[in-house]
Amino acid sequence: MAICGKISVEFAIQIPTSKFFHILAKEFHNIQNICERVHGANLHEGDDWHCTDSVKHWTCHIDGKVITCKEKIEAMDEEKKSISYIIFDGDISQNYKLFKTNVQVTETNNECACVKWTIEFEKINEHVKTPYGYLEFYEKGTKEVNDHLLKA
Repeated sequence: MAICGKISVEFAIQIPTSKFFHILAKEFHNIQNICERVHGANLHEGDDWHCTDSVKHWTCHIDGKVITCKEKIEAMDEEKKSISYIIFDGDISQNYKLFKTNVQVTETNNECACVKWTIEFEKINEHVKTPYGYLEFYEKGTKEVNDHLLKA
C-alpha cells in the first residue's frame, strides 16, 4: 500500500471563474457562513486571511466526524487562478506527515468554470486511509459556494 500519493477531483460549476476564485482569494473568511460542513474558522496567526504568512484554524465535518486543523496558503497565482494550501496540526497530523491541497479554476465559457482539487499527501503509516473524504468535502463545499453565488 502506498504511503505517498496524489488524488484529485474535477467538475464544472455554473458561475464564472472570477467569481469563484474571488471567494477563495479575497473572501475566504466567509466560507464558514456558506458551507454546511465548515463549523468554524478563525485567524490563528497573522493579520490577513489571504496572505501566505497567515495561519487559519478550521473545524470541519469530514468523513462523518468533526476534525480540526490549521491551514496556510503556500502559493497563490491570480493569473492562473490557482491556490496551494498546506494543511497541518490537529487531526491531520495524527494521520499525515504531509497534506497539501491545490485548487485550480479554469474558464470553460463566460458563465461556467471547471474546478480541480488535488490533494498531495504522505501517510504516517500504511494503515492510514487515502483521504478521499477530504476530496468529497472540497467538492461539496465548492458546490455550496456555487449555489450561494448563483442566488446572490
